[in-house]
Amino acid sequence: MSTPPPSHAPTSDPPSAADRRPGHDGPLGWLRALDPRGRRAFAGAFGGYALDSYDYFTLPLSMVALAAYFGLDSGQTGLFTTVTLAVSAVGGAVAGVVADRVGRVRALMITVLTYAVFTVACGFAPTYETLLVFRALQGLGFGGEWAVGAILVAEYAGARHRGRTLGAVQSSWAVGWALAAIVYTLVFSFVGDDLAWRVMFWTGALPALLMVWMRRRVHDAPEAAAARERSAGRGSFAAIFKPGTGGEPGLLRTTVFAGLLSTGVQGGYYTLATWVPTYLKTERGLSVVGTGSYLAFLISGAFIGYLTGGHLTDRLGRRRNIWLFALLSAICILAYADIPDGADTLLLVLGFPLGFCMSAIFSGFGSYLSELYPTAVRGTGQGFTYNTGRAVGAVFPTLVGFLADGWGVGGALVFGAVGYGLAALALLGLPETRGRELV
Repeated sequence: MSTPPPSHAPTSDPPSAADRRPGHDGPLGWLRALDPRGRRAFAGAFGGYALDSYDYFTLPLSMVALAAYFGLDSGQTGLFTTVTLAVSAVGGAVAGVVADRVGRVRALMITVLTYAVFTVACGFAPTYETLLVFRALQGLGFGGEWAVGAILVAEYAGARHRGRTLGAVQSSWAVGWALAAIVYTLVFSFVGDDLAWRVMFWTGALPALLMVWMRRRVHDAPEAAAARERSAGRGSFAAIFKPGTGGEPGLLRTTVFAGLLSTGVQGGYYTLATWVPTYLKTERGLSVVGTGSYLAFLISGAFIGYLTGGHLTDRLGRRRNIWLFALLSAICILAYADIPDGADTLLLVLGFPLGFCMSAIFSGFGSYLSELYPTAVRGTGQGFTYNTGRAVGAVFPTLVGFLADGWGVGGALVFGAVGYGLAALALLGLPETRGRELV
């Protein structure tokens, strides 16, 4: 099995002939650099991740209504997110293995179908316990979609534009989040809360439309698929935990530190994504429409942050980009949670840099994790580390839920800054990979 170059290997390979063509410069050069098959793969991954985001946010946006309907406390509502993210670790790891063994597109379709079916099922849940189970099963598909879609696109993208290309895929998370916020505002404005949360989950059937298109139009990158087929030990968990021997670099160190990096970033992110809607509605006293307006600033910042972070990860390098935005995200959390009562305009304005920073840090993940692993176990390594980070990071929203009973949601949100500190420390054990070719 091939192994990635050691950390001291050159990381600034010269751009390919395709990457050097004049048409591939400029803001959309990354898109023009993709061939027609690559653009369809991009569209499939973009749509899949946007709808993954949409299905995820049906829960946080409905949290207040769910808590009232089932009579839940903050700890119980926080458990929804923890269970979803914990089970997503299993789904992500399994999806990564499947992607290495049967192909990226097939695995992507399986993940999309899984999260769509169980999101709709959540709308029919008669009890808190049943809803918890359905939400956990939704996590199986939710966990695998991003890792598989990111690898699919990464294997089409050239080294020069990979960060920007994967940053653009990542920006679809904000698109899905915005769509969920719009639907939430409409549904909860015209339907009573006891039914509105069910309607939100039922709209999670949207990904079925994407499935029909993907089945006919999207295919794996030919060169990467051929390399994967030639490789021995495809989809092996043992390979990503193999220590270095006889001077040959192993993947154990990479897997441990990449898992810690993912844990820190996602612990911070999901703390905010889960609890900011509740914070705005319960502690700041905003209406449904008011909450939607404040989220619009947060989501707008997130969308621009994904695109900007993708550009910077190609310019600064993977590690510097993550370090920069880990620091800025921690600062924004502390500032956002410390806004005094009555300063709602400041709360509105600060939502933009908060969304920007906590999203820009993700832009390099798709390219970075793809570049850390060789073709034979790229899906396994990326799926395992990204989703293990989700599972361990899932503890953060639950801790915030329990801390909120004594500290208030705003005070408990500062715990998310701890995650970004962990991410910064994890980078000390990982190499820079900018410029690394994948095939």
